[in-house]
Amino acid sequence: MTAFAQSDNDHVRHVVVFKYKADASEADIQKVTDSFRDLQNTIPGIVSFEHGINNSPEGKNMGFTHVYLLTFEDAEARDTYLPHPEHKKFGGLLGELNVLEDVFVVDYTVGE
Repeated sequence: MTAFAQSDNDHVRHVVVFKYKADASEADIQKVTDSFRDLQNTIPGIVSFEHGINNSPEGKNMGFTHVYLLTFEDAEARDTYLPHPEHKKFGGLLGELNVLEDVFVVDYTVGE
């Protein structure tokens, strides 16, 4: 490893959890998921994208069901993503579809 090699400890995880409206269609939810996934192809610095649906038996999810996890190279890449035009376009899609009841976001640096 060289002095310029990036450590996994620099990676920033961006956890986004959606609570969809009760009348949100599966097709619209899939459109959101596909559009979210596609951001990694248009915004630099996204290392990976994962998503899933809550399956915890604890019943503590408060109606939040869909989890999206983006990993960024570092905090600078995350900070570039937030105001990026493609991210804003994704936000516009969410507004257009009008399927979200609520959302919460948590970011953390790996290893901290």
